[in-house]
Amino acid sequence: MRIIGIDPGLARVGYGLIDIDNQKKTMLDCGIIRTDPSYKEGERMVEIANDLRKLIRIWKPDLASVEKFFFYRSSTTISVVQARGVLIMTLARFSIPIVEFPPMQIKLVLTGSGKADKNEVLEAVMRELNLITPPRPDDAGDALAIALTAWFQK
Repeated sequence: MRIIGIDPGLARVGYGLIDIDNQKKTMLDCGIIRTDPSYKEGERMVEIANDLRKLIRIWKPDLASVEKFFFYRSSTTISVVQARGVLIMTLARFSIPIVEFPPMQIKLVLTGSGKADKNEVLEAVMRELNLITPPRPDDAGDALAIALTAWFQK
């Protein structure tokens, strides 16, 4: 099974792809979709959709795992929610099943504590995927955690 994990955002969308074969988990790719801040919001959404389509065509995931967004009082809240909608729509256009997890559940599944800090989650990701160096940037590591959560919750 191949899973893409997605950490939504407008400026940066984290992604991580894992493959599970006979219970062996392997990281295939991770990184970020970065949008140009000089572009209008709509153009940035198009960038996100185009880059995600490229990833889907290359890796052909069987399942997508997306972090659920919780509303914060922030000037970027609406933009992030809109970007998340673009991500979900793009995945749906490829008929990829989608599961969603809130941050606390991701932490709980990977570390045993819903209040784990970023380093504890990163250590769990590295352990589960047998990584020697931490995935960078942080958004990519978060996306791998989201992908692993889908595997453990299946």
